Amino acid sequence: MKGSGTQDLIQGLLAGNRRALARAITLIENRDPAARDILRHIYPLAADPAIIGVTGAPGVGKSTLVAALTRAYRARGRRVGVLAVDPSSPFTGGALLGDRVRLMTAERDDDVYFRSVATRGRVGGLSRATASVLQVMAAASFDPILLETVGAGQSEVEVMGLAETVLVVLAPGLGDEIQAFKAGILEIGDIFVVNKADREGADRTVTELKAMLALGPGHPGEDDGHWRPPVIKTVARDGEGIEELIEAIVEHRRFVRASGRTAARRRRLAEQQLWESAAERLVADLQQAAQARSLWSEAVAAIAEGRRDPDSVVEDLLAAVDGRKEASEPQEKGGVGA
Repeated sequence: MKGSGTQDLIQGLLAGNRRALARAITLIENRDPAARDILRHIYPLAADPAIIGVTGAPGVGKSTLVAALTRAYRARGRRVGVLAVDPSSPFTGGALLGDRVRLMTAERDDDVYFRSVATRGRVGGLSRATASVLQVMAAASFDPILLETVGAGQSEVEVMGLAETVLVVLAPGLGDEIQAFKAGILEIGDIFVVNKADREGADRTVTELKAMLALGPGHPGEDDGHWRPPVIKTVARDGEGIEELIEAIVEHRRFVRASGRTAARRRRLAEQQLWESAAERLVADLQQAAQARSLWSEAVAAIAEGRRDPDSVVEDLLAAVDGRKEASEPQEKGGVGA
């Protein structure tokens, strides 16, 4: 049952109120029980915005590119959301980079909403709460939403499940930038952006990238009914190439919708969200039940001291909390509850 405070928050969120949006995201990040009520209510009502993933190695200018795209979309009258997934502070668990760094050069605009969330130990460049945060930003009528990932390299394939269009950003002069992308990240890109294209070596980077895309699996020509990723040069600092990039994003969205792949993408996203929600709830329930029987701290100690391996400890915890085995049953080299 929703309290009046939660109801007001939901109404403000659906009205596009920035304060309500900020509060809702904080509740989601903190795993507050009120977040479940919010998501349960807004999930069927949220719009279907263009979600554009921006990924690539550190130093290629992702944040500058996101800022340039934001300005260009605002010039077109769009209400832009930016969700930046940053590294976590080892002390607070919060985002290390944060909104304030990006907003130092941003003009105040009520139709632009920036938010940083922390990875909190997640691999793959994305926060556990990212999908839910995207949902509430959509409910607040932001479209498009630019999803900038942390820049963890090849592990960032997770972004493909959340974004409709994935921009892979490279820059010349950062070493063997093409070689660094050979082992997998090329496969996730819908559009490739060679940023800082005013630098020496930009044309060579474009040529090598196009050659690799032509030879790589999964990218046959458009006449075969598949999308062929374009390679676009930009100088995001000066806004060069941004209009061409937006046109490519529009064309990719049109292709995805016309090909009927939207439903498949939504199903992949739904399955990912289901897995994450189920895993989180099951782990939380297991931990709560084990703590109630004073088993959790012993399980941690058994693993830390090298007496047990994690898999066998989990088996014993599951057995103990669901009553299949007495928690006090002795285990070899000291078991849970021993």
